[in-house]
Amino acid sequence: MIALRNVEKYFEHGPTKTFVLRRIALDIKEGEFISIMGPSGAGKSTLLHLLGMHDSAWTGEYHFLNQPIHKLNKKDRGELYKKYIGFVFQSYHLLDSLTVYENLDIPLSYRNIKKSERQSIVCDILDRFNMVGKKDLYPNQLSGGQQQLVAVARAMVASPKLILADEPTGNLHSSQGKEIMELFKKLNEEGTTIVQVTHNEKNAEYGNRIIQIEDGWIVNN
Repeated sequence: MIALRNVEKYFEHGPTKTFVLRRIALDIKEGEFISIMGPSGAGKSTLLHLLGMHDSAWTGEYHFLNQPIHKLNKKDRGELYKKYIGFVFQSYHLLDSLTVYENLDIPLSYRNIKKSERQSIVCDILDRFNMVGKKDLYPNQLSGGQQQLVAVARAMVASPKLILADEPTGNLHSSQGKEIMELFKKLNEEGTTIVQVTHNEKNAEYGNRIIQIEDGWIVNN
């Protein structure tokens, strides 16, 4: 599903370069559940955002579903992202001007899905996350944990082929966090590929492979 070859990212300060990712070579098969671990500042989230096509300032080769991402323009990358990827951001990234319901409807509106069908899908996921009573609230009316649940639900709503999650349980209390991880596990068993960044060893064990990053290098794959 994913192949990275010699991927590097750096920032230039005059004549010097500060590398965030170094010579990354990584293959992720469809249906895998990968956990990325490593110390703070190691490059974990940078790698995840690169996989999620949010970042185009890197060198090397990235193939996603046999498409050469490194050769595509921003618009074509965006189309692939909307069609196949769900992303759980560490800082939620919910749209403050939209209700919970509308935030969940947005990923579906990018696809060719009839409004009645979209309503049914959103209602199902609200029910699954026990959020039916909060559908008309705005993000600033929710607690951090509730916003995180909406962010996870939004990543899942369009049944993407790939879910990328940056510390998905970071703002949840332990029972909610376990619930989310069990949900990911079930989705993975149903065929969704999942890549998560986590500091939590218990959460990492839900994956079938752990990738360690240190100082921008993959040290264990």
